[in-house]
Amino acid sequence: MAKKKQSNRLSKQHKESHGVVGIFCKEALVHDLGVAKISRCVIENLKNEFPQLSFNYRQYISKKEINSSLQKIDKELGQTLFVPDAKIKPDGGIIEVKDDNNNWRVILVSEAKHQGKDIENIKCGKLVGKLNNQDLMVAGNAIERAHKNISEIANFMLAETYFPYVLFLEGSNFLTHDITVARPDGREVTLTYNSGTLNRLDRLTSANYGLPINTNLCKNKFVNCHGVNIMLQAASIYTQTEGERWKEKEMLEIMLDIAKTSLQMLARDLFKQITKHNKGGGINEKKC
Repeated sequence: MAKKKQSNRLSKQHKESHGVVGIFCKEALVHDLGVAKISRCVIENLKNEFPQLSFNYRQYISKKEINSSLQKIDKELGQTLFVPDAKIKPDGGIIEVKDDNNNWRVILVSEAKHQGKDIENIKCGKLVGKLNNQDLMVAGNAIERAHKNISEIANFMLAETYFPYVLFLEGSNFLTHDITVARPDGREVTLTYNSGTLNRLDRLTSANYGLPINTNLCKNKFVNCHGVNIMLQAASIYTQTEGERWKEKEMLEIMLDIAKTSLQMLARDLFKQITKHNKGGGINEKKC
C-alpha cells in the first residue's frame, strides 16, 4: 500500500510540473534492476567462455579512484574532491578483468533508462496533463543523470583506447520514427518522433559525438584536428525504435558484444594468461 501511495504521489507531482521535472518512476526502477541482473549473466557467460581470465563485478567506482586514475596521466588532473565518499553507481554496475600485471581493467559499464509512458497511456485510454485532457505528456528529464556517469567513467578510463559504456533506452521519449497508437475507443494518436516536447534522444547523443545509435562504439575513435590527434570516448546508445520494452536476451547479446570488444582491445595485456591456459575461447587482438 505504501508503494502504491508513493507511485500516486510521484504521478501527481509529474502532472503538476507539466512533465518537465525528472522523476524516476516505478517502471524506471524495475528497468534499472533488470540491467543489473543481466550484468550478472554477462559475467557468468564470460567466465565460461574465458576460464583462463579472472572477472569481477562491482556496483560503483569512487571519485577518489577516478581522481587517482587521472593523476596517473597528469598530476594537474584529479585535484578537486569536496565529498570524500562520493561515488558513481551505474544501474548495471561495472565488470572488470584482471590483466597480466594484476590490475583490474573495466570491460563493461551498463545503464538503462525508461522514460515516457505515452504509448501505455494511449492504449489504456488514459488522458494526462494538468487538466487530464491531453494524449501526450511533455517529456521529463530523468535521463540527465546518465550524462554524469558517462563523463565520470570517461575520466576513469582516459588512459584506455576503448570505452565500454552501454546505455539502453526505452519508452516514448526515445522514438526514432513516428508511430501511431489506437485508443480503446478507436481514435488513433500519432507520436511524432522529432517533436521537441516528446523526444529526448538529442540530449544523450552528445555523449557519443553524434555517432550512430544502436551501434557498438566501444573501440575509441581518433580524429585529426589542426594536426593534433584527438581520442573520442563514445557511449554506445541503444534504443527501442517502437517504444517497446527491451528483451533480456537482446540486452545480454549487446552487453556481451561490448565486453568481448573490450577484451580484444586488451589482448596484449592479457597475453600471459591466454597463452598459459591454452583452452577455452581465445581473444583476437584488435589493433588500435
